Amino acid sequence: MSALKDRLRDDLNTALKARDALRTSVIRMALAAITNAEVAGKEARELTDDDVLTVLSSEAKKRRESATAFDEGNRPELAEKERAEAAILADYLPEPLSAEEISAIVAETIDQTGAAGEGMKAMGKVMGAVTAKTKGRADGGAVAAEVRRQLGA
Repeated sequence: MSALKDRLRDDLNTALKARDALRTSVIRMALAAITNAEVAGKEARELTDDDVLTVLSSEAKKRRESATAFDEGNRPELAEKERAEAAILADYLPEPLSAEEISAIVAETIDQTGAAGEGMKAMGKVMGAVTAKTKGRADGGAVAAEVRRQLGA
């Protein structure tokens, strides 16, 4: 069983006892998303911690995108709720990488793959390697933008 999933269940019990409605609903939503991922596909399976992190990252990204959409739609109260939910989910995610760290990882990967002179043709090769190194710790859009910048697009 995933240690992260166990931590979520323990935190759910704590939130229920503390009558923390927001934290309770966010953790329940996260556990439901994890359960959906476990039963998705042809065969039910137990998720690893990495799989659980992927699900939680996806849920946090949904909250950030929703907050932006609510801001654009002039609904600040809903945007704030989405941000609060994303903050709770962030407690379970690893520390995000800074722009400088992403830049360093991309530069190192370009050197390792020998893609420096290939230009944008090497984008897929570099992105595959960088994504594995930054999984769950960096937004894919930010990583792709940095790869494009360093490959000279």
